[in-house]
Amino acid sequence: MASWIEYWNSDHPIYVNQRHLVLHYRTIAQDIAALIPDPDTTVLDYGCGEALSAALIANTCRKLLLVDSAPTIRDKLKVRFEGLRGIHVLSTEEAEALSPETLDLVIIHSVAQYVAKPDFVALIETLAGKLKPGGSLILGDILPNGLKPWDDVEALLLFGWQGGFLMAACLGLVRTALSDYRKIRSQLGLTHYDEAEMLALLEKAGFTARRLDKNLGHNQARMAFCGVKFRENGA
Repeated sequence: MASWIEYWNSDHPIYVNQRHLVLHYRTIAQDIAALIPDPDTTVLDYGCGEALSAALIANTCRKLLLVDSAPTIRDKLKVRFEGLRGIHVLSTEEAEALSPETLDLVIIHSVAQYVAKPDFVALIETLAGKLKPGGSLILGDILPNGLKPWDDVEALLLFGWQGGFLMAACLGLVRTALSDYRKIRSQLGLTHYDEAEMLALLEKAGFTARRLDKNLGHNQARMAFCGVKFRENGA
């Protein structure tokens, strides 16, 4: 498999059952909704995946732009949210063509690990230009240096126990171990950052940056960051 985009565009064993899938997206949507400052906010969710609970976010903002690089995912999103006011589905190219300073909040969750560092820096710089001065960029699911596979396994088992799908989670881990995922992960690799590196990256891109106390979603072994775009007066 040539890229992670190709992987996510195919059938894959990441979600152990439908309950896992639903709770995964609901938890992320609730965390994003909690970050929206007021109902007049325009939000862009970059790398949104299937976004099953996007309506929860849309109910708290003026406009929600869902962006994903996988064509099959975008097709599902368009069908799911067709006719639903306030939700728009975009390709990555359409997102990059948005007018400057039109967004209030950009979410990039569970994307950084699948992108080479120079490409991720370029993505942040591009999307920074779409944010209004004072707008916020949220980076979620950042893999820290030293993160071990067991940390993710432990997070999934805890999520399964809390969400009522622990047995399915155990079986899903076995199924994933026997699938092509390990080979693909070894072949394509995952990108890790340390806290200081990510803060410096955001500050260089024109943000006042801080690490958030809580990652978006269930996996608290991973990190999340907030960058607020400098205003014209530098404040």
